[in-house]
Amino acid sequence: MPTTPRLALVVDDQPTNRLLASTLLKRWGWTVLEAESGETALALSGEHAFRLVLLDISMPGLSGEETCTRLRASANGQSATIIAYTAHAFPEDRARLLDGGFDDVLVKPINRQQLETMVAEL
Repeated sequence: MPTTPRLALVVDDQPTNRLLASTLLKRWGWTVLEAESGETALALSGEHAFRLVLLDISMPGLSGEETCTRLRASANGQSATIIAYTAHAFPEDRARLLDGGFDDVLVKPINRQQLETMVAEL
């Protein structure tokens, strides 16, 4: 049986943040697509079955939390690992995000080692 490709989606309205996360993931063997909004992320998820979605929480338009909810409701989003990517590091924020459908929370700025640990088993 062929293995599922390591296809990731990095969603962030800031190009620099997308570039950093994408560069790291590509270095570790992932194929990466990028989206600047939740709306674009949802459109891409309709076309691709992502194994990983790195999703910014604070974006104009559709928030990361709403995007996560909609991804989870879609056929391609149910099995994806969705990691919240946020500057909101308080324990209550983490708990809310995990309760809201995220698999894990990565605090900005990206910590290379933390991200690598999170995606190593995917």
